[in-house]
Parts: sequence; structure tokens; C-alpha cells
Amino acid sequence: MSSKRTLRIIASFVILLTIIGGAYVLRSHFLSDSDFAPGHPGVEVTVDIPEGATGSEIATLLAAKGVVKSFKSFFSVAVADSRSSQIAPGSHRLDSHISAKEALSQLLDTKRITNLIRVAEGAWTDEIVAQLVAAGFTKTDLLKAMAQIHRPTGFTGTEGLFFPAQYSFGAKSTPLQALQAMVDRFALEAKASGIDQGGDGFSPMQLLTIASIVQAEGDMADFAKISQVIRNRLKKDMPLQLDTTVHYVTRTRGQVFLSTDATQTASPYNTYLHYGLPPGPIGNPGRAAMDAALHPAVGNWIYFITVAPGDTRFTDSNAQFLSWKSEYEKNLAAGAFGKKP
Repeated sequence: MSSKRTLRIIASFVILLTIIGGAYVLRSHFLSDSDFAPGHPGVEVTVDIPEGATGSEIATLLAAKGVVKSFKSFFSVAVADSRSSQIAPGSHRLDSHISAKEALSQLLDTKRITNLIRVAEGAWTDEIVAQLVAAGFTKTDLLKAMAQIHRPTGFTGTEGLFFPAQYSFGAKSTPLQALQAMVDRFALEAKASGIDQGGDGFSPMQLLTIASIVQAEGDMADFAKISQVIRNRLKKDMPLQLDTTVHYVTRTRGQVFLSTDATQTASPYNTYLHYGLPPGPIGNPGRAAMDAALHPAVGNWIYFITVAPGDTRFTDSNAQFLSWKSEYEKNLAAGAFGKKP
């Protein structure tokens, strides 16, 4: 091998080492400069994530607030982690000077969201309004926004259209944006369940009404059976005689016992006095109740009663129902349901 060729090989090898070494140094320098080291957080700051914010927008906000060291550090982590799509809008309490991975973890921690609203399954619309008022909206503005919401085709009114879930809204969110977000989520769930198309001779609103009753009347394990009881009673032209429809009118949530006087409450929602379904939903049902409304269990049950917590029984025999009712009354008197009537 000639000395010149040897020199060329040595020179090429040196250049390659220089390139590799330089790349390593640059990479190490870039990573150390673009992200904060874990374990040394700074002061807590509040970051408002607006509705519909993109990953790049969130990265920009975090970098501007000093939560992460650079836009790219968080953006790279967010793109690589599918959980980033679950970041809720709203005001988040975050530590400053943290790594991008820790920033994502804190953004996903619901305890760090200052205005988190948890809408329970079966909540009445006025209860949801009260939660929004507590979160900083005014009742007057919310009621005005109610008249402006865009409802999915086939649905009317306001009861039943605000899907129960966790929500958080940024400081600049309007009452209409907040309410519409809940209705839009409802539209997605109604479509996925199929109740938006109606079925079994029921309109979308009637199925939503059934879903709201199912939600209010029992535990998830019994939803499909309760849905069938409603159908069976309607087919036999029997009054539904459901306590929860009266509770909706009298606003007596959580009460197990229903007095005879209460069954005489004057209202079209009182299914002791009026035949058929009530004129609309009696709450905002979740997805499982929607599914049960359209897909009832198969059975000839006419009656059902919760004899004790977690023990709901179904039958087509009035004699059996009365026997179970006696058992229920004994358990009620003994305090099995908590507060005695």
C-alpha cells in the first residue's frame, strides 16, 4: 500500500471521527439546552389551555410560561405520546422548569385543573348550570346561551343533551362554548349508540327519555332489564308509575321512599297520573343508558324493585312484587338504605 493511500485512509478516518464526535457533542448540547433536567422544579404557574388547542400551540404556551425550556422539547414528547390528545382545555397549575415528559404528566393530572367540572350521569340540567356558575360563569349568561346552542337533528329542549363527563374550560371560554362542548359530546355519543336515528317505533327524543329513566332508576347491571320493563308496560297500556319521574318534578334526588301524596303531584312528568312516557328526559344520561334504551334485555317483566342496596329484582307477577315490596319496606324501616323515611 502506498504511503499516500495510507495517509488518505487515515485522513478519512480522522474526518469520520470528527463528524461522529461533533454530531454527538451537538446532540448532547441540543438535548441539554432544549429540556430542563428532571427533579428540580421551579415555582408553580397557571397555564390556560384554550378549547381545541393544537400540540404546537400548547408547546408555545408552556415555553412562554417557563414550564418547559423550549417549544421543541414538549412538541417532540407530545407527538410521540398518544396521551397528549387527552389534554383538557382549562386552567392548569403546573410547576415551572420541568422536563417535557413531566409537563405532559402534569397536564394530564385532573387534580391540577383549577376549573374542572365533573358532570355526573343522570345530572339534571339545572345542576349542571349550578356547577358552571361555581366555575365562574354567570347564570344569566348561561341561560341566554341555552337558547343559542346548536342541537343535533331529532333532539329538542335542554334536558338530556349535556353529556355527563369531565370538562374544563379556559379563562376566555364563553358560556355558549362551554354548553356547546357538552352538547357536541352528546351528539357523538348519541350517534355512536344509534339513538339519534330512533328505533323500535320510538323517536330519538323518546329513546333519550327512556335512557334518562333507565339511568335514574337503577344500576348499570340492570339498565337493559329496566328498559324492557318500560317497553312491556307501554305495550300493555299500563302507567309507568316510576318514582324517579316524580323525583324529577319535586327535586328530591337521592330519596328512596316516595309518599302517597307525592304520587299525586300535578305534572305531565308524573307517571303515576299520566300514561305513556313523560314529555321529555328527566336527566342527562350516560352512554350505557343510551345503549340500553335501544337494546333492552329480553324478558316479560312488568315490575321491578330494589329490595336492598345492590339487590334489584324483576318479575311479571304482581303477587311476587307485593311480597318483595314488603321485604323492601322492612329493610327501609331498618335503615338498610341509610336515612329512614
